[in-house]
Amino acid sequence: MTEIQRLLTETIEEINQREKRDNRPRFSISFIRNHPGLFVGMYLAWLATLAVMLQSETLAGSVWLLVVLFVILNAFFFFDVYPRYRYDDIDVLDFRVCYNGEWYNTRFVPAGLIEAIMRSPAVEAEQKSQLQKMVERKGELSFYDVFTLTRPQTMQSVS
Repeated sequence: MTEIQRLLTETIEEINQREKRDNRPRFSISFIRNHPGLFVGMYLAWLATLAVMLQSETLAGSVWLLVVLFVILNAFFFFDVYPRYRYDDIDVLDFRVCYNGEWYNTRFVPAGLIEAIMRSPAVEAEQKSQLQKMVERKGELSFYDVFTLTRPQTMQSVS
């Protein structure tokens, strides 16, 4: 593991701890706060469906199924999951992108990481100068930008 990889991994772990990113579901009412109209609409539609089912001779016996399905499916709206960021997910496009997105392209690295890389004697001067150019050109760097410094030189000239 190179020095840049180590520093990136440490930064990612700090973010995971600070933001409580542990892949565990946590009860939350953020859905109600963020989408109150949708929440009320869901319950109104459920009550209308329940009323129709209770009036129907054929469907009255399966009302319990409607209630069970509604409760189970609604449970998903009351839990938030904060996925862990991982160094190994950077530049990987697979099924995990559906779960946690391309966070490494949209999240900016803290300034402390760039300073740590610039101060580190284990980082080559060429990588430091390339990092400095990236900062001057872009201002803020994403995790992917810093990740590209760990690639072999042939790959860097393409990006």
